[in-house]
Amino acid sequence: MLKPKIYIDGQAGTTGLEIVSRLSTREDLELLLIPEQDRHNDQVRKQYMQQADLVFLCLPDQASIEAAKWIDLDTKVIDASTAHRTDPKWVYGFPELSIEHRQKIAQSKRVANPGCHATGFISIVSPLVQKGVLSSEQIIHCTSLTGYSGGGKKMIDAYENHKTEAMEAPQIYGLDMQHKHLKEMQSICGLKNAPLFSPIVDDYKRGMLTCIQLPLNAKNLYSVYRDFYTNGLVHVHPFGYPANINANGFSHRDDLEIIVTGNEKQALICALFDNLGKGACGAAIQNMNLMLGIKETKGLQF
Repeated sequence: MLKPKIYIDGQAGTTGLEIVSRLSTREDLELLLIPEQDRHNDQVRKQYMQQADLVFLCLPDQASIEAAKWIDLDTKVIDASTAHRTDPKWVYGFPELSIEHRQKIAQSKRVANPGCHATGFISIVSPLVQKGVLSSEQIIHCTSLTGYSGGGKKMIDAYENHKTEAMEAPQIYGLDMQHKHLKEMQSICGLKNAPLFSPIVDDYKRGMLTCIQLPLNAKNLYSVYRDFYTNGLVHVHPFGYPANINANGFSHRDDLEIIVTGNEKQALICALFDNLGKGACGAAIQNMNLMLGIKETKGLQF
């Protein structure tokens, strides 16, 4: 049986590099690696896309939009950029939304990989909206803490080679309240209002902790999540938590853990995962496996 051929357009970026590293050890796939000198040669890039059974687009938004136009409609594509996440012609790559959604991903030729902060938010909010616990009109406050690898090569270099004293402390960013993940957060959860969202980057490399607070009975919310997440890479921690939740607690893992704490009147719900795992590369590989009819968890880390 022929091995599926995989091409990664943008293999030198943070996401592209990690996908290349992970897939290079897969004996069930054939990885097509473009020579370094041809990475910006559009004609050569198109040739690699034509050879591939599945293409990963690890590019800036506009570049992904242009590259997607070059790819044959029968070739499977996973876009890691923001460009197509709310495009109705693309399937949003979060299999745990429902059994039906997992089937859509498996049958699709065009899948948009979720954003990292959006992954945490959607994993928390979507079940509550689907089950009628939250109204679609609810305005939700959310904070999300990420390691500096979420900022790509430039930020990684700054933290590892040019760190200032200010960078040793957490930094809130996206101060215009228009973070690029907001559209998918709102759209995928079926919300009528954009969330009030505060992203924070801190002095550690990998890991993400996304949290919301609600004036609801915490144990009741825990039951909703426990019943909702019965398969896939999202699982629910037993109610409560023994100590502090460390944002890097799931670094180098590809699953996501929902943590519910609180009391009868107030609840804190957190999603703990790796921004480069379930928040990016792990999710992309999970979606690739589904699209190629391979075991969903093959090549993933837990």
